[in-house]
Amino acid sequence: MIVAVISGGRSSEREVSLVSGAAVADGVERAGHEVRAIEIDAEGRWFHEGNELELHPGRGLLGADVAFPVLHGPFGEDGTAQGLLEMLDIAYVGSGVRASAVCIDKLALKQLLDHLGIAQVPFVALTRASYEADRESIDSQIAALGLPLFVKPARLGSSVGIVRVAAADELAAALEQAFIYDPRVIVEAASGGIEVECSVLGSAEQAEVSVAGEIVVLRSASPGGWYDYEAKYTPGGMELVVPARISETAAARVRELALRAFSEADCSGLARADFFVDGEEVLLNELNTMPGFTTTSVYARLWQESGIEYPQLCDRLLEIAVARYRDQRGYRF
Repeated sequence: MIVAVISGGRSSEREVSLVSGAAVADGVERAGHEVRAIEIDAEGRWFHEGNELELHPGRGLLGADVAFPVLHGPFGEDGTAQGLLEMLDIAYVGSGVRASAVCIDKLALKQLLDHLGIAQVPFVALTRASYEADRESIDSQIAALGLPLFVKPARLGSSVGIVRVAAADELAAALEQAFIYDPRVIVEAASGGIEVECSVLGSAEQAEVSVAGEIVVLRSASPGGWYDYEAKYTPGGMELVVPARISETAAARVRELALRAFSEADCSGLARADFFVDGEEVLLNELNTMPGFTTTSVYARLWQESGIEYPQLCDRLLEIAVARYRDQRGYRF
C-alpha cells in the first residue's frame, strides 16, 4: 500500500508529532509499504518533499491508499484533520470525527463517562466567563476537591498547560495559565492511586487490549514530581513497569473499562486508556485517540510486551483503517 504519513501541525504538540511521524514512517516502511511523508507547518500548510500541497475534495491525497495522521492536539487529533480526510475521500488510521472530538475534550469525555457510570476523579469544569460570573460558588466547589489538585486546559495533551496546585493561593495563577491554552478548563482532585495505562487496538465493535503498564516518574520539572511534559518526553524521565503492580482483579477491571470506553466513544484503530488505580479502586482518567507513537512510547511498548512488534502494529492499523473505509463506503449517506 501507499501510505501518506502526516505529522507536524499547528498545535503546541507539534514537535512531539514530528518525532512520532518519523517513527511511524519507518515502521510502515519496515512493514513493506511505501511512504509519502506530509509535514504540516506551524501555520497549517501541508507540504510534501518541500512543495506545498493543493488539496481537492474527493480527489484523495497524493495517490495514497490510506493516510496515517500522526497528529497530536488541536487541529489534528480533535476531529478537524479527520473531517478534512473524510472530505478528501481517503481511508485513514484512527478514530473518526466524532470520537476524536469527544476524546480530546476532557470535559466532553468526562460527561460521557459520567453518563456511562464509569468511575473517575472528581472534577469541576469552568470557563473564564462562568468563573467571573459566579466565582464564589465555583471556588467553593473547587475547595471541596481538596489539595493538591490539577488545573488543566480541556483540549490539550502531553500535559501542556497543566498546573499542580498545592495551596489555595496558587489557584488563580494556575487558572490564568490554563486559560492561555483553552477557554474551557477542568480542575481535578489529585488521586492517591498509581498511574496505569493500557493500549487498545481494533474497531468499536471488536477490539483487543494490551497488558497494563505502570508509570513511575523518575524526573519531573514540576513541583510535586508528577507526570509532566519533561517526564513523558525526556529520556530517563519515567519508567514503564510491565505488568503494572496491581492486583489481578484491578488489572482485569482496567482492561474491561478500556475496552468499554473505546467502544462507547466509537473509537477506531487505536487509543491509550489512562487510569488511576488505588488498591481495588480503578478510575478512568483519559482516552487518548492518537497517543505518542514512537517505538519507545507507552502505546507501542505495551503492545510489544503483549507480543506485537512495531512494524506489525503499524500494519494492523493500516488494515483496520482500510476495512473501516470500505465498510463506510457501503452506506448511502
